[in-house]
Amino acid sequence: MTPSPETALNALAAPAWTRRPTNLARAVTAELVERIVRGVHPAGTALPPEPILCETFSVSRTVVREAVKILQEKGLVQVRQGAGTMVNPPSRWDMLDELVLGATIAEEDGLDILDDLVVTRRLLESDMANVAARVADPRTVDRLRTLVDEMDELVDDHVAYHEHDRTFHDTVMQASGNRIARGVVRALESQVVNTARYMGRTERSLCVASNRGHRHIYERIAAHDPNGAAEAMFTHITEAWLVRRGGSGKPTRLRR
Repeated sequence: MTPSPETALNALAAPAWTRRPTNLARAVTAELVERIVRGVHPAGTALPPEPILCETFSVSRTVVREAVKILQEKGLVQVRQGAGTMVNPPSRWDMLDELVLGATIAEEDGLDILDDLVVTRRLLESDMANVAARVADPRTVDRLRTLVDEMDELVDDHVAYHEHDRTFHDTVMQASGNRIARGVVRALESQVVNTARYMGRTERSLCVASNRGHRHIYERIAAHDPNGAAEAMFTHITEAWLVRRGGSGKPTRLRR
């Protein structure tokens, strides 16, 4: 693949740093991640040679080599003897990596990546709700009930409401004891919690409808109904996202 003249020019452009970063290797890595995700360095092509990268970023060879090593760990590139540092196709990227996921979400105009995020979250949280309904102690059940009741009083304050919303989901996840699934969900959510395309509309009626879903989840967990809790979580996450995403394209990736 031969980059266009514009792409080639962007590939050699100096970064738009307002001040020189303290951690140069991290800053160079972040800039190269964004350029790879944007297609400035397309899959199957080589990154500019080490001396060019040093000049572009005004850094030493040591910094460039450290940045390339980090890019390898993220699955974005591979170093080939005699061919240079080649950019990998997106199928090899570590999509749970904070920089890679963040850059991908920022770059994509559509909602496919956010639909995939919701599908992943829905799968994991449904399973954790199932487990939580089996193992939740009275203290956890009381905590969930308190959060749901408090959210009923916060529907006019979407900022406070969403803080309680996240606490509710995290309480369910903690109750399941699945630290790996909880870690994945929290990592995914951290990339989109302040993204307008993910958060969507915030009017009162939507908070009211959302909390009906929370209450149903709480009731199924309090009743120690694993299948009911899993179904309630699945339905809540799906319906809440469908409302937030609006009518932008068909949500085919959400269908099961």
